[in-house]
Amino acid sequence: MKTGSAEIARLLARPLEELVAEADSLRRLRHGDGVWIRGLLEFTNRCTCNCLYCGLRAANGRLGRYSLTEEEILLSVRAGFARGLGTFVLQGGEDPDWTTDRLCRLVEAIKVETEGRAAVTLSCGIKSRGDYRRLVACGADRYLLRFETADPALHERLRGGISLRRRLQALDDLREEGFELGSGFMVGLPGETEAVRVANLELCRDLALDMVGIGPFIANPDTPLAGEASGTLEATVRMTAALRLLLPDANIPATTAAGSLFSQGREAMLGAGANVLMPNVTPLAYRERYLLYPGKDTITQDGIQELEAIAAHLEELGRRADLGRGDSPSRTRTNKKQMDQNSKKTIEKT
Repeated sequence: MKTGSAEIARLLARPLEELVAEADSLRRLRHGDGVWIRGLLEFTNRCTCNCLYCGLRAANGRLGRYSLTEEEILLSVRAGFARGLGTFVLQGGEDPDWTTDRLCRLVEAIKVETEGRAAVTLSCGIKSRGDYRRLVACGADRYLLRFETADPALHERLRGGISLRRRLQALDDLREEGFELGSGFMVGLPGETEAVRVANLELCRDLALDMVGIGPFIANPDTPLAGEASGTLEATVRMTAALRLLLPDANIPATTAAGSLFSQGREAMLGAGANVLMPNVTPLAYRERYLLYPGKDTITQDGIQELEAIAAHLEELGRRADLGRGDSPSRTRTNKKQMDQNSKKTIEKT
């Protein structure tokens, strides 16, 4: 029997220390002390969308735009794979220059470069179901498409008229085409209420997500939400712990946004049930231009050195860096194709 909205509200109302302790215990039981390390490649900051909160929005004329070449991406993949990385996350805006044909060629090249052993996660916005089918066919493994808020009116306002229904349809399409599915939300968006927070958790659970990415809202001065209050660390940690309890098998990153806003933000998320870190392996010349929000925690050292620093820091926390693929423990490519097609309802393995 599914936990209802009232039960989720009661879960969120529990004392933070108690909630975090239970989530951390469940994380240890289901995932152990390993932390999956994914190589993040921010391959384009060009975007046709005008989301009110995002520094990459098309109307932001102050942002220097870039798009990596295939060769630049493959050089980063080659270096990360040589170091042992088993997953690469290609994240970008909705850039029309990156057509599905071009993305397919890139995914195929990455698979060749990594001898078919590395997983490829894409995060490049809404596409057609046919596009998703082609990306799966050429070897893409996972797709991340955050819904950001489960409130339809707030979603439409923040996303410049794009409906939540359209976002959820894209998530359905991704699931049905066989992707390991990732989504999530921002914590503390302007206009967010307690009911919205409960709905965010409920939607993540009902989507039975394989990956859940959340982080605090951070106001960007080059957006219409400049000057709005940011999300809090306590709320972010509370939501992380609740997600772990609602989705025991999901992979949950300790996100850069938390580390950017709070000095120990990522560590706090790891302590509340998170089990993934995504160090930035984008070429240094471009990192400072992928400005979703100000104060981004961009490590300026080489990506390989960053991996070594992260491994050492995790040891200090009693955790262990794991550079493997880190596939979702709750499903495989085969049984994903057999899922209940209504992924906004309960989704169970056949």
